[in-house]
Amino acid sequence: MMLAVIGAGASGLCAAIEYKIHRPDGRVCVLERGARAGRKLAATGNGRCNLSSADLSLKHYHGQHPDFAVPALMRYNFNDTRAFFERIGIPLRREGDKYFPYSFQASAVVDALRLECARLGIDIIPQTPVSSIQKQDGVFLLTAPEKTLRAHAVVVACGGAANAPLGGTGDGYTLLSAFGHGVTPLFPSIVQLKTNPEHTRALAGVKQDALTALYIGGKKIRQERAEVLFTDYGLSGPAILQLSGLAVRALAQKKQPVIQVDLLPDLPLPALLAQLHTRTVQLGHASLEHYLIGLVQNRVGLIALKAARLKPLSRSAASLEETEIETLAAQLKSWSFHVQDSNGMKNAQVTAGGVETAGFDADTMQSRLCPGLFACGEVLDIDGDCGGYNLQWAWSSGRLAGASAAALGV
Repeated sequence: MMLAVIGAGASGLCAAIEYKIHRPDGRVCVLERGARAGRKLAATGNGRCNLSSADLSLKHYHGQHPDFAVPALMRYNFNDTRAFFERIGIPLRREGDKYFPYSFQASAVVDALRLECARLGIDIIPQTPVSSIQKQDGVFLLTAPEKTLRAHAVVVACGGAANAPLGGTGDGYTLLSAFGHGVTPLFPSIVQLKTNPEHTRALAGVKQDALTALYIGGKKIRQERAEVLFTDYGLSGPAILQLSGLAVRALAQKKQPVIQVDLLPDLPLPALLAQLHTRTVQLGHASLEHYLIGLVQNRVGLIALKAARLKPLSRSAASLEETEIETLAAQLKSWSFHVQDSNGMKNAQVTAGGVETAGFDADTMQSRLCPGLFACGEVLDIDGDCGGYNLQWAWSSGRLAGASAAALGV
């Protein structure tokens, strides 16, 4: 009996391992389009691999039906995930709510999964893209270049369309559509955002701890306290990546998302106004060009003054009028950037949207339309926030798919 897993990424490797744990006498073949297993996983978290979170509540997951993720996340929860990785030689360490391999090496996670596959006798066949799956007389026929493979069950774990340089192709959508499964609109998520570059270009490369909020239709949807990175096209950094999925969805709905950045989150507006008044007296002799030195990063201060239209910068601080001080304070506490676009699927870490979860059983990850066909991970319409949520979904859904395939006796 044979299980074919399409995709040697996080969810696919876990599906293969879990199947063999439950069915040690079964054969598993993992078909990977790329030259090696776990290429995208090796780059996760800038190579550090944030592989889970202490808070796996459903509010961190998105899709048309995010509650589809509940059974997998409950059965293979954080504690089970930690035990799984410790068993294959990857102890974890915590930073805030985030969990990483103790070595902070994503490559170590890939190596450990590959070694576990080898120990269990799982075949990983690289450079083998699957172009079609058919089911005939209870057996699946998988077509790949110069070969056709037969399997009694199939797990589609080939990821989404995000980050093509690391293997994002969207093959899974085509393969599952052939069995009648629908696919929701696809959007880039955990991605940089493009704004009017008038001010961000001048700040390109500057990182700023900030309280960053997303507004849609004038309503605050969510806020994040984390680093913002200014770029020549707009905004990036952990805070922006966390808000990006909601912003991109709003754009697709023809709504106008606005990012509002508080550059001084630890300084309430009244306290900031008092400090600016004091500076106006103490530094009255200085030009506006030097007015904010020591309060914010130099370049940030200069561009904030320009954005507040306080010109010329050569004038003295003593010349500031009350309304101008209030305008500058508002600029520092609520600098607005209108989101025009994202940096695209090519640069996204995750695909939002995917194969409709209504076509699958949440308790087994098995297709409701074709028995013996399973899907897991990013190919499905479930995506998580930045912070280990997407990898936890990959581990949980992949292991559930593998265990469920084993339960079929195939």
